[in-house]
Amino acid sequence: MFYAVLEGLRRFKIPHRFKFVSIITLYAQWIREGRLKVDPSWNKEGLKVTVQDPCKLVRQGLGDEVAEDLRFVIKAVVGEENFVDVYPNMSNNYCCGGGGGSIQAGFREKRMRFGRYKFEQVAKTGADIVVTPCHNCHTQLIDLANYYQGKFKAVHLWNLIVKALVR
Repeated sequence: MFYAVLEGLRRFKIPHRFKFVSIITLYAQWIREGRLKVDPSWNKEGLKVTVQDPCKLVRQGLGDEVAEDLRFVIKAVVGEENFVDVYPNMSNNYCCGGGGGSIQAGFREKRMRFGRYKFEQVAKTGADIVVTPCHNCHTQLIDLANYYQGKFKAVHLWNLIVKALVR
């Protein structure tokens, strides 16, 4: 929905008087300002964490700036030393294969074949967790890990923020 609204404003040149930003950019801003207080010390096991840059949010949406904010937030909530990036990344990251309605369409085998690049990319990082702010990516990454017997878990970004919240 984020991308649909953003692209609608762009494509149809709809006049508006607001800045269209992602919640990820706001999380990053609030952490930097100290308004959202987080502490990565919950990650006592030193879980390694990587990221999936959603296509519609990053490559086709707001670009590398939001991808950098995403990485800043993840590092703030899990510890910078526990973050391992994928390659290629940000605007050049691989699509997970779950967007564009493919999860809902029921073409599981095709999604798994297409998503193999993403699975291998994440697996190469050795990460225990792959974070995504996108629901389609989240579902696809869970399916890929199950299908190819991957060792990583997919989690939504907000799950890790909640674990790191402090007063």
